[in-house]
Amino acid sequence: MESVQATKQRFGIIGNDPKLNRAVEKAIQVAPTDISVLVTGESGVGKESIPKIIHSLSHRKHGKYIAVNCGAIPEGTIDSELFGHEKGAFTGATQTRSGYFEVADGGTIFLDEVGELPLPTQVRLLRVLENGEFLKVGSSKLQKTDVRIVAATNVKMVDAIEKGKFREDLYYRLSTVDINLPPLRDRAEDIHLLFRKFASDFAQKYKMPTLRLDDDAVHMLINYRWSGNIRQLRNVAEQISVLEQDRTIDKNTLRNYLPDMGSNLPAVIGAKKSASDFSSEREILYKVLFDMQRDVNDLKKLTLELMNSGNASKVKEENSGLISKIYSEEHNHQEELAAIVEEDDAPTNVSVLSIDEAVPDTRNDKYDFAEEIEEEESLSLQDKELELIKKSLEKYNGKRKDAADELGISERTLYRKIKQYDL
Repeated sequence: MESVQATKQRFGIIGNDPKLNRAVEKAIQVAPTDISVLVTGESGVGKESIPKIIHSLSHRKHGKYIAVNCGAIPEGTIDSELFGHEKGAFTGATQTRSGYFEVADGGTIFLDEVGELPLPTQVRLLRVLENGEFLKVGSSKLQKTDVRIVAATNVKMVDAIEKGKFREDLYYRLSTVDINLPPLRDRAEDIHLLFRKFASDFAQKYKMPTLRLDDDAVHMLINYRWSGNIRQLRNVAEQISVLEQDRTIDKNTLRNYLPDMGSNLPAVIGAKKSASDFSSEREILYKVLFDMQRDVNDLKKLTLELMNSGNASKVKEENSGLISKIYSEEHNHQEELAAIVEEDDAPTNVSVLSIDEAVPDTRNDKYDFAEEIEEEESLSLQDKELELIKKSLEKYNGKRKDAADELGISERTLYRKIKQYDL
């Protein structure tokens, strides 16, 4: 069995981090088998090196090795790319075409960004993993293939499974062995080593002296977060090699090539609201508004009874439960609305419709009371609803589906509201 150090040297893998060495060791151990392997890690950590190691050290090394970027192939054509298609299977299929699984028979297929596969393609892939069978698009003839599958992803698969974006059974078939590559920020001792390697390569490529970092620049390099991992480090080394005349780089010069230096500071938890937070707030707001509408209807009922009977004391006595209910809920509405408005930094002068506890007892006062209710009703839920609908339609240029999603209602309901308000 080839040693870890020899394998790293053969495939140009730089670094001595224990987690990196363990990943390479696992690749060497599984290579002689036909076990499916899932390579995980952040974007830019060099996941494409692992399937090359596995293929080169396996009994399939003389077969084809095909790397497929699943995220770069349109959803409508990915089945055809992977499994092939028959002539006339779809518009533009002018001839029969062999897919990657047919071409790579006896070899290895590397499925990069496998988490981006659409669900129908996941079903086809699962069948290949289980029994090596597949169907070309537009064909009813079952075909067999003998292919080793190595997949890679930077997606958190557990989250994707919970959201229904990835099949759980396919995940377990792909991840018989899981090889994780650590992010560059966890390989502090390797960062300067990698930079020197890249600087040397670019010096040869562009025929210029090699860069050198002073001690302060090395310290800054090592302590930077490197969200883009090795790919970002390589790009920075290339930029400095091309743009800087002075071949000795200090920390002030290096800082110009490291974006968002402040990103190394501790993150402020909760500083940014997620889409789900806005959704839940919107639901609470709608609930409060609907409760307010119900209270307005109850007030209308009281007003109507008062107008019909002319006896305020009797109306108050017969509807004491309803009046208490309205008043007890009023404070809750105020608190809920104030909490939502305060979070959004909007004006806090939100008030809820209320009436005096003592109901007027004279006929004239009764009608004054009714007019006051009607005056408040002009600022009711219907006006707010109409305003929200207008703003949403303007925001999405009249596209009802997008506007409905923004409002949290169905497109059918929105269409009915548009007809109701004659928009």
